[in-house]
Amino acid sequence: MRRVLLTLLVAGLAVAALPTAAEAQNRRPQDGQQNADGSAQEQRARAPRIAPLSRRANAGPCPTVRILYDAARYVELADGRASTTAVGYTGEIEGVTSDCSYRNEEPITIDVDMLFRLGKGPRADGDGRTYRYWVAVTARDRAVLAKEYFDLPVVFNGADRTDVREQQRIVIPRADVTTSGANFEILIGFDVTPEMAAFNRNGSRFCVDAGPADPGTCRRR
Repeated sequence: MRRVLLTLLVAGLAVAALPTAAEAQNRRPQDGQQNADGSAQEQRARAPRIAPLSRRANAGPCPTVRILYDAARYVELADGRASTTAVGYTGEIEGVTSDCSYRNEEPITIDVDMLFRLGKGPRADGDGRTYRYWVAVTARDRAVLAKEYFDLPVVFNGADRTDVREQQRIVIPRADVTTSGANFEILIGFDVTPEMAAFNRNGSRFCVDAGPADPGTCRRR
C-alpha cells in the first residue's frame, strides 16, 4: 500500500476551459517505469497505512467517490477477438471506500482505499504486469480539475489471479469556508484503450479459468 499525496490547486469553480471527463480519459498517460520484477510489489506490502482521519464532525459533506464504469475493468484481447482463448491480462476495480475531513478554512482531505482484482488469461506472456490506473477530481458533473496516473506493478508468483489494495490521499484546497465537499467528485479507473472501454460499456465479461477443480469459470456473463 502506498501513501501518495495528490494536491489540487483549486481557486474556485470557474472551470469551463478545463477538459471534460471523457476527454481526460482519452489522454495518454505520462511515461513511467514499467517494472514488474517483484521488488515494487514487496515494497508496496510493507508500506505503512495512511494515518486515519479525525472523526470530528466536518464542515460539510464529503465528495462522492466512484469508479467510472467504462474504465472499471481491464481486459486484454489478442487481435481484438472476444474469446476466452484470446484473453491476456485482466483486472477489475472491485471496490472503493473513502473518508474525508475538513473544518473551518482547512482543505478537504480524502482517503481512498481501492481493491484491485487482477488475473492472467491464456495469452498472458509472463508472470508479471504493470497495470496503470488514474484518479481524477472533478467539479461535480462539470469538468475535470485534476487527473493523475499511477503504476501498479503486479507479480502473480505462478498463480493466475491476485488481489492488491491501494491507498491514495487527496487534498483539495477550498476557495473559502463556504466551499463544500459536495461540489467535488472523485473518479477512479484503469487506463484503458477505446476498444477496452467499448468492451466494458457493452457489459462483456471474461474471467480466468481456475483449472480442472473449478471448471466453467471462463464464461461470458
